[in-house]
Amino acid sequence: MQPAGLADAVWPILVEVAPRVARIAVFIGVGVFLANVAVGFGLVERIATVSKYLTRPANLPDEVGTAIVTTAASTTAGYGMLADFRESGRLNDAETLIAVTMNTFFGFVQHIFTFYAPVLIPILGLEVGLLYVGARAAIALGITVAGVFAGAALLSRGSASDRDETAAVDGGIETADSASDPTTAADDESPAAIVRTAAEKTWPKLKRIVPRLAVVYVLVTLLVRTQDLQAVTGVAEPLTALLGLPGASLPVIAVFAFDTTAGAATIAPMVGGVFTPRTAVATMLLGGIVSFAVSTFKRSIPFQYGIWGPKFGSKVIAVNTALKVVFIAAALVVLLAPV
Repeated sequence: MQPAGLADAVWPILVEVAPRVARIAVFIGVGVFLANVAVGFGLVERIATVSKYLTRPANLPDEVGTAIVTTAASTTAGYGMLADFRESGRLNDAETLIAVTMNTFFGFVQHIFTFYAPVLIPILGLEVGLLYVGARAAIALGITVAGVFAGAALLSRGSASDRDETAAVDGGIETADSASDPTTAADDESPAAIVRTAAEKTWPKLKRIVPRLAVVYVLVTLLVRTQDLQAVTGVAEPLTALLGLPGASLPVIAVFAFDTTAGAATIAPMVGGVFTPRTAVATMLLGGIVSFAVSTFKRSIPFQYGIWGPKFGSKVIAVNTALKVVFIAAALVVLLAPV
C-alpha cells in the first residue's frame, strides 16, 4: 500500500480511537492520583474502617478497599488505583487478581444508575427488566464473594500484614508506618504539597500506560474493520437448542452480543408471546456469554493490556471471562429450572 493510501486508511481509525484513549487516560490518571492523595492525607485508614470487612477476610492490604470503593464511581479509576498499588509493590500478582475479582460487584453498581435503571428497564418493562438486572447483580455479587473466598483460601494474612507494616512503596506511596497514623502525612506536609506530590507521581505512570493503550486500541480497531467478528455468534445455536430456548432467541443473541440496548429492544415485543420473562432473561444472558468474544477483543484486550501490559493483562482477562461464564451458566440453570 502506498503511503498516501495507508494514511487514508489509518487516519479515520486514529480519529475514532483518540477520544476513547483520552477518556480512559483521564480516568486512569484520576485513579492513580487519588491513590497517592488518599495515602498522602491518611484517607486509606479512614476508608479501611468500612472496607476492611471486605478486604481483611480476603487477606488483602487495607488500602485495596480504597480502590474497591472508587470502582463504584468509576471502574477505570478503580483499576488505575489497583495498577498503581501493584506497580508500587503494595500488591503482588495473586493479590491483584483477587482484588480485580472483588471489584466486580462494585463496578456493576454504577451501571444500575447510568444504564440499567434509566435505559434498559424502561425498554424491557418492569418485570423482565428487574429480573434481568437482578440476575446480573447476583452474578456480579457471586463473583465478588468468590474473590473473597479465594483470598481467604489462597493468600496469607501474614504477608499482607508484613507489607502493611514495613514495605516502602515505589513511585512515592508511603510506607505503612507513616500511613498507620492518619495525621502523620498531613502534619509533615501541607495539603498543597501533598496534592502536588501526588500529581508528580501520577505523570510517570500515565507516560507508561497511555502509549501502550493507544497502540493496542489502533491495532484492534484495524482488525475489527478487516475481520468478520459476527461469525462468533454461530456458537450460540447449539447452546439455545441445549437449553430449550425458542428459535427466535438466535437473532436476539446476535443483536445482543453487539449492542445490549438494541438486543433489549429486539426481544421486548416478544415477551409474553414467544418468550416468557425467564426465557427472555436467559436469552439475554446467553447473548452476554457470546458477546465476551467480541467485547474481549474490542474493549477488554486494549484496556487491560494498556493498564497491566500483555502478560498480566491476559491473566486478568482469563480470570474475568472464566468467572463470568461460570456464574452466568449457574444463573441460566436457575432461570430455566422447572418451577
